[in-house]
Amino acid sequence: MKKPWKEFTKGIIRENPIFVLVLGMCPTLAVTTSAENGLGMGAAATVVLLGSNIVIALLRKVIPDKIRIPAYITIIAGFVTVIQLLLKAYLPDLDKALGIFIPLIVVNCIILARAEMFASKNNVGYSILDALGMGVGFTLALLLIGSIREILGSGTIFGMDVSFGVIPQATLFILPAGGFLILGLLMALYNKLTKGKSQVVDCATCPVPCHTVSKEVS
Repeated sequence: MKKPWKEFTKGIIRENPIFVLVLGMCPTLAVTTSAENGLGMGAAATVVLLGSNIVIALLRKVIPDKIRIPAYITIIAGFVTVIQLLLKAYLPDLDKALGIFIPLIVVNCIILARAEMFASKNNVGYSILDALGMGVGFTLALLLIGSIREILGSGTIFGMDVSFGVIPQATLFILPAGGFLILGLLMALYNKLTKGKSQVVDCATCPVPCHTVSKEVS
């Protein structure tokens, strides 16, 4: 029997989307110039992931197998549109900062992978836990990267000055090169702390539907 707590925590630790599965790298590197942007992007992706997992789990026995990928993308796109409109209405500054990366959630590998490999094969309850776990793991990773880059690059955190005139500001860390550097260091640290136990080592346990997609293309 599956354990609910295990389903929730796997996305935070064992199968963290950023530090273990290395998915969603475009928004990870592009929007994490500040903690606020990282938190906003993570929250938006989590809401989309939760909504799409619920709907796909409910319709998993109804959606024909041959059109499941287009169906999943359509469902995901619907939730992304709702999130984008809400951001434009209530958080216009955040919407402007995240820019094109909000609509690009539609093709985010994390969300499509969970739809194909989990929600389409499990009930609503476990699909919700899976979505929340993956979403929290993604959000925490973005928040951590964004916080470090903002502190080192701007001397602030959530817009508040924390440099106290002591921490020198290094513009490098809010540039793309700084994003790659911080991400690489954090991935190395994460791997060291988990001693490599979180790595996905074979296709049987990999949550990315690459083999399924390649089979359909061929």
